[in-house]
Amino acid sequence: MISTRNVIFGVVAALIGLLLFLGLRPQPVLVEVTEVVRAPLRVSIEEEGVTRLKDRYLVSAPVSGFVRRIDWEVGDLFKQNDLLTELEPLRSNVLDPRSRAEAEARIAAARSALSAAEEQAAAAGADAERYAEEYQRKLKLSKTRVISEDELSQARADNQRAKALLRSAQFAVDVARYDLDAASTQLKYSAAQNSVGVLKERVPIKAPVSGRVLKILRESEGVVVAGTPLLELGDPAALEVAVDVLSFDAVQISPGTPVELQRWGGQLLQGVVRLVEPVGFTEVSALGVEEQRVWVIVDITSGAEQWKNLGDGYRIEATFILWDGDDVLQVPNASLFRISGEWALFLVNDGYAELRKVRLGKRNGLYSQVIEGVALGERVIQHPDNNLADGKRIKIRQVNIR
Repeated sequence: MISTRNVIFGVVAALIGLLLFLGLRPQPVLVEVTEVVRAPLRVSIEEEGVTRLKDRYLVSAPVSGFVRRIDWEVGDLFKQNDLLTELEPLRSNVLDPRSRAEAEARIAAARSALSAAEEQAAAAGADAERYAEEYQRKLKLSKTRVISEDELSQARADNQRAKALLRSAQFAVDVARYDLDAASTQLKYSAAQNSVGVLKERVPIKAPVSGRVLKILRESEGVVVAGTPLLELGDPAALEVAVDVLSFDAVQISPGTPVELQRWGGQLLQGVVRLVEPVGFTEVSALGVEEQRVWVIVDITSGAEQWKNLGDGYRIEATFILWDGDDVLQVPNASLFRISGEWALFLVNDGYAELRKVRLGKRNGLYSQVIEGVALGERVIQHPDNNLADGKRIKIRQVNIR
């Protein structure tokens, strides 16, 4: 007969063996699963942009002058050819004591020169009168042949020369008078004088188009040089959106690509790409990484009433829709991995993991279109780790439902 002691030892040994078997047996891998579904899938690029006017006009001073104070305010409406401001001639200089003394001396010199010119003109007039009388007298004598033809010719030449000298002297008087006027101008139109009168010459600066005042660059009156910016004008109803995207993404965008505009403080707006600029630029990201970016220009196609509160320089988020499908067989990107240069995933097959290679189509940041490899309703493992292999036992920890 078997003793009780042997039975107890046998039972203990069996329990130890069972525990060793259970402890050394491979444990199932805990996994999260989800189903292969058919649902809408969109491939898009999202970036921040800024609104800006399509046409912006910078009004500047056409010539140097004294600009009048600009009474317009930012946001004021105006029509084409409305008067924005006026340019007056530059003010005269203020004379210091030395300059005033020099000006007075030049006036005195010009006055003396005028007197001298007048005396010379009087002398030339007397000579011209004498030679004219002499010529008339010899002309009468020549008719009776008292004097020769040579004497008459000499008298005629002397008469003409005297007339020419008289005209020259009279011109010299005019020049001296103009010099006196010029010398007197510096004193007459000094900025310290109050008798300048009303300035007749003014250059009007008018609005080139209809719109609103966007920015006043020079409000107070004062001296400006040619080309000085005065105002910035534009039409807020003609807005566009400028979005800078990575050059890697820009090659996927083309004119005509539909765009959704949102998160600007109003309702969702529709737009379309008008231009992808052919030149990129370098920008440093918030992480300090240099990025090559490209400006993409978007036209707003929604009705103006929907974005009437949207202004120039407002922040807006743009979603470029590269591809859109309504009924697409898809799996989460979290279930996919690369093996031997191909895409693959793990399926759930009666408590075991099954490795399956798949062929993908369109992809976005979360899901991928499956063209071949899985069927609707099959369950795939999300976030597979390195412990998972084909044929390995699994235990479902969580089922994710899209």
